[in-house]
Amino acid sequence: MTQFRKLSIIIPVFNEERTLSQLISAVESVELSLEKEIIIVDDCSTDGSREILRSIPTAVDNRLAKSIIHRVIFLEKNQGKGVAVKRGFKEATGDIVLIQDADMEYNPKEYPILIAPIIDGKVDVVYGSRFLETKSNNQIVYKHGYLFSQALNWFSNVLSGVRLTDMYTCYKVFSGNAMRQIYPHLASKRFGIDPELTAWVGKLNLRIIEVPISYRGRTYEEGKKINWKDGLAGIFHIIKYNLFTKK
Repeated sequence: MTQFRKLSIIIPVFNEERTLSQLISAVESVELSLEKEIIIVDDCSTDGSREILRSIPTAVDNRLAKSIIHRVIFLEKNQGKGVAVKRGFKEATGDIVLIQDADMEYNPKEYPILIAPIIDGKVDVVYGSRFLETKSNNQIVYKHGYLFSQALNWFSNVLSGVRLTDMYTCYKVFSGNAMRQIYPHLASKRFGIDPELTAWVGKLNLRIIEVPISYRGRTYEEGKKINWKDGLAGIFHIIKYNLFTKK
């Protein structure tokens, strides 16, 4: 049976000074038996995010975990979430790899639920779904965005063969082996990373499961970045990465 010793947590950051310190503290405080490798990739932020990140110590001893290792990477120009995630994959050394947004819409306390199916050897990939019935009280801010997201989710399901309720979730978790299979293929720069990752889960026949998670959506005034243009681009990305990309 595979021994899991380290969880790599990839945090792509762009202009998140309002929530960044709180998010890092929340990730550090999660109680796990695994060592935590926190890989923060700053996508050339123009607010105070970089100053916050420069103050983070390299390593922290913590009674709640074996150890916490911080790795902060500063990209020289803004290239998009997809580029930041791919760079995080490149740097990750963990037995399990988890993607975490820096905006506090998702709760790091749910890491144990997210990583359990991989530790148990049941699956290679876990998605945390905001839309499973057991979490039906989650806060969805923009109804039109939710409906469009569900339409894109259905379209992805049809083309990828991966049956999901929440393809666009931030919480995507991979075994180290699954991540290493997917990483060399990744090409998307912005929010196309979500349908691209899902397409490769299908193409590589990786075992996947969804687990319910909590969610607090934020408004554009609070810093939400994805917009209707990204939604339209999602149609292109789903077609491209499922039909016109080969192993």
